[in-house]
Amino acid sequence: MTQGEGLVEMNVLLVGADAALLEGLAQSFAAVGYSPQVVSTLHDAREAARVKAPLIAIVDGDLASEASAEALAIPLSPGGALVLFHGTVDKWPAISPTLQRSVMADLTLPLERNRLMALAQRVQDRVRATGRDLRRTPPEQQAF
Repeated sequence: MTQGEGLVEMNVLLVGADAALLEGLAQSFAAVGYSPQVVSTLHDAREAARVKAPLIAIVDGDLASEASAEALAIPLSPGGALVLFHGTVDKWPAISPTLQRSVMADLTLPLERNRLMALAQRVQDRVRATGRDLRRTPPEQQAF
């Protein structure tokens, strides 16, 4: 699988403080062919995403609610998605309307692990179907 063949690069970025949960998710993603990376802060997430833009960024909802602008600043690959997660159903922090509009899903993990995996597959399929996996030079940057 090479970039030149027009295949979606399947990078997944997992962001949060619950190391055990994130490592378990990283193993699940790796088992189905994704390339996961785990970081603990939004700052580290932005830095990691600048090096290797993720197809999907899975961010702890508590971190995102504390710094919505920082969560929204995580660069994603074309067609990529932002997903928030929470550890328990009874503890969901309020998030800004801007962040709400940008989030593909808000999940309770690990309970909704299967839904997360299905969402990642859906994002990957959507990127392939729309042709966003093919790197194209914008017209204003083309040399004539």
